[in-house]
Amino acid sequence: MELSEIEAFVTIHRAGGFTRAAELLHLSQPAVSRRIELLERELGAPLFERLSSGIRLTEAGLAFLPYAQQVLAGISDGRTAVHALEEEEQGTITFALVGTLASTKLTTHLQAFRETYPRIRLRLRTARSDEVSTLVQQGDAHLGLRYFADPRPDIHSLFAINEPLLVISAAHSRFGTSEPTEPAALLGVPWVTFPRSSGSSGEPFARLLERQLVRHELDTAERIVIDSLTAQKRLIEADFGVGLLPASSIEEELHLGTVRVLPIAALQTSVPVMIIHRRQAYLSRAVRLLPAMFSSQSSTS
Repeated sequence: MELSEIEAFVTIHRAGGFTRAAELLHLSQPAVSRRIELLERELGAPLFERLSSGIRLTEAGLAFLPYAQQVLAGISDGRTAVHALEEEEQGTITFALVGTLASTKLTTHLQAFRETYPRIRLRLRTARSDEVSTLVQQGDAHLGLRYFADPRPDIHSLFAINEPLLVISAAHSRFGTSEPTEPAALLGVPWVTFPRSSGSSGEPFARLLERQLVRHELDTAERIVIDSLTAQKRLIEADFGVGLLPASSIEEELHLGTVRVLPIAALQTSVPVMIIHRRQAYLSRAVRLLPAMFSSQSSTS
C-alpha cells in the first residue's frame, strides 16, 4: 500500500469526485483512478460507488477512511517536526474556531500573538464546535477553539475562557414584565433551545439550560427545539420564546435592537471555551506558543 494511493483516496472523498481530486493532486484522472484500483485490489473491496450524480463511499470506504486520514495527519505532523528543527518560531498555524468566538476578547489574544510572533502565520477557519474537532482530528487544523471539552479520547482539551450565557427575548416581547429580575417572571414562557439528543452539536447547551430551568422550577415550560443557533435567534426576534445564548452570538442583534438581555442574574451562567489538539500530534514550538498565549492572557484578564 503506497502513501500516494492513500492520499488519492482521501482527496477524492474530500473533493467529491475523481476529476476535482486529479486537479488538486496535479495528476491526470486515469492516474488517480489507477491508484484507487491498486488500493482496492490490496484491500480486497471497492471503496467508492460510482453513481450518475457522483460518487459515495462504500461500507469498506467508510471503514477505511478514518485510518487513511490518520496516516496523512501523521505524515503532516512528521513534516512539521522536521521543519520546526530549522525555524522554531516561524511557519503557519491553522486554527479552527467557532465563528461567534471571533467577536470576543479572544480576538485580542490572537492580535497579541500576531504582534509578538510576526514570523508565524495564522490561518483561521470557522466552523461549529463538532466541526472544529473534526478538522483537528483529521489534521486539517493544528489547533481548535470550541465550546466545552471534546469527549473523544484522541483529543486534548485545554481551558481558555468562560463565555457568558445570557437570557434574551425579543426587543418588545409580549412575555413578562418590561424588566424582569427574578426567574419566576418567566413562568410559563416558552424556551427556544437545542435538541438534547446525543447527535446534536448543541446538546451541551440544551443540558445546561435544562439544569437552570429545573433549579428555578421553570421546567414545565414549553421547549421550542431548533438545531441551529441562527434559527433560534430569528424565532426569539419574532417573539416565539426566550433563550439562553452565548453573549458573543447576539452582539449583532443587540446592536440592531432586535433582542434585549433580560436582567435575571439567577438564570445567567457561562460555558467553557476550550483550545483543543490531537493527543498524538507533534506540536512545534510555534503551535505550542498559541495556547500558552491564551493561558497567560486569561490568567491576567
